[in-house]
Amino acid sequence: MSQPVQQNKMGVMPVHRLLISMALPMIISMLVQAMYNIVDSIYVAQINEEALSAVTVAFPIQNLMIAVGAGTGVGINALLSRSLGEGNHKEASRAANNGIFLAFLSFLAFLIFGLLATPFYVSTQTDNPVVADYATQYLQLCCGLSFGIFGQFVFERLLQATGKTFYTMITQGVGAVINIVLDPLFIFGGLGIPAMGVAGAAIATVFGQCVAMLMAILFNLRVNKEIHLSLRGFRPNGRTIRKIYAVGVPSVIMGSIASVMTFFFNIILRSMGPLGADSGIPVFGTYFKLQSFIFMPVFGLNNGMVPIVAFNYGAKKPDRIMKTIRISITYAMSIMLVGLLIFQLVPELLLTPFNLTAQTTAVAVPALRTISWSFVFAGFCIIITSVFQALSHGVLSLIVSVGRQLVVLVPVAYLLSLSGQINAVWWSFPIAELASLTLCIVFFIHLYRKEIRPLGTE
Repeated sequence: MSQPVQQNKMGVMPVHRLLISMALPMIISMLVQAMYNIVDSIYVAQINEEALSAVTVAFPIQNLMIAVGAGTGVGINALLSRSLGEGNHKEASRAANNGIFLAFLSFLAFLIFGLLATPFYVSTQTDNPVVADYATQYLQLCCGLSFGIFGQFVFERLLQATGKTFYTMITQGVGAVINIVLDPLFIFGGLGIPAMGVAGAAIATVFGQCVAMLMAILFNLRVNKEIHLSLRGFRPNGRTIRKIYAVGVPSVIMGSIASVMTFFFNIILRSMGPLGADSGIPVFGTYFKLQSFIFMPVFGLNNGMVPIVAFNYGAKKPDRIMKTIRISITYAMSIMLVGLLIFQLVPELLLTPFNLTAQTTAVAVPALRTISWSFVFAGFCIIITSVFQALSHGVLSLIVSVGRQLVVLVPVAYLLSLSGQINAVWWSFPIAELASLTLCIVFFIHLYRKEIRPLGTE
């Protein structure tokens, strides 16, 4: 029996064309995602600056949900792609069905957090009762209805792993557009819909995620013939779950570290007095929304690269692996260079839509210029850490992430905060990224010598 066309494509199509065909739909969809992230904050900022601060306070938990969903998806993607590369379609289908089960467990965990722990979490981040009320409303809705985001992640990863990234572009794009359209209606009211403020922003986000999830399910059932999805008689398979989490857990932890970093960074800013609490925190949140427009295309490139690297590792084709990595790094660093130039040259223009006060804008402009110097190294590091994950060495990605965000960034930010100068704190980002670059180079050289180069002799 001949192998599926999509499987052959990842093993034989010219690498440059293959990477473009796999990554371009994901880059487009990620750009749309970045756009709706920015638009979401712009709309919220029109309520008042406290609302923007509330979304920033909620960000670590939202990021944690993304980390759990995306990290589990990386594990599913890597196992599924590698199994297809080895011709093991039964294991690929088993990975898919167990991945759906893990997504459901993730939803239950955040549902419980949303119901029981949200008020306590918010109290650790702000003393402002208006910000606390906004943040609590927003988080409880996002957590309580998080089945949409987890379902979207897992079903989109099943499509990506089999080369059908065009369909994920559709699901992500439609979900993002729905969010953008519903945001002003739900936040400010209109067409018979009452104004719901910050809660309306959360409902619009969740609604878009649920629609994207349903579309991804439909596409998998209709076009994804490489895997068989069925819950009839399903029982969790411990061996498959361990394989998924062997790659996925380090990725989950790696993404979660960003939440931990943001949590402590907010506390550091809060400790710097009114300027840090009232201006520093919304500036930090605004930066993360803006930088997503630069980073999301690189993450889209990653989503196209990972199944190619994983497939060709299973098929023992080191030349295709290395060519994929080289091309990916070139594109990633080019994107980040463009981002650096924009942040350096026109930070005031980037900040205009966020309705910031004069005091907050005065903090934000040097913050964007300083933090963006980290972009110089970030493109390379993002690609290399994803290569570690694709080759089932997620623990190396974990070490890099821990080293960058917890061992370097947070302590350096704290030490710089002791100067009392909020502009100094932002230099912790370039310093941490330089440390990440060093670790990535050392680990990749080791991995190439031990794992990739020997494939050509087998």
